[in-house]
Amino acid sequence: MSKTFWGTKYTPAVPRHWLLLFAGLLWSGVGIGLCIAACCWLSHLDWPKSGVSAATGVGLGVLAYRFGFSAIARQNIRRITQQPERVCLFAFQAWRSYLLIIVMVLLGFVLRQSHLSRLILAMVYLTVGTGLTLSSSLYYEEWFIAN
Repeated sequence: MSKTFWGTKYTPAVPRHWLLLFAGLLWSGVGIGLCIAACCWLSHLDWPKSGVSAATGVGLGVLAYRFGFSAIARQNIRRITQQPERVCLFAFQAWRSYLLIIVMVLLGFVLRQSHLSRLILAMVYLTVGTGLTLSSSLYYEEWFIAN
């Protein structure tokens, strides 16, 4: 008997080790995208202020990686490696994490529409972007080990 639409028949299943690469690419893509947006904003501002904002954002991003994003990535990696051999492509994140992603996207939109200066906004984007980009390396490391 075949499963329903929400069952395994129409699930985009892949070998679980590909989830590690997929997650790493997504985390890198979003992180680099945020860093590029921040750098574009900073390139239009005067050097001393933009340099301080960039350095602060990257420094805070390293801390965000060390004390926040790396723990989330390791938790995702543990969950992925405990999955069956074939698993849904979207299982690289826990389902409740998708709510966090939606909140972060909405927060980014609200921040861009706010009256915050581009210096502050760039610092926030660099913090999150650096943290995500550094954390993506954990997925790549595990993917190379799995292959």
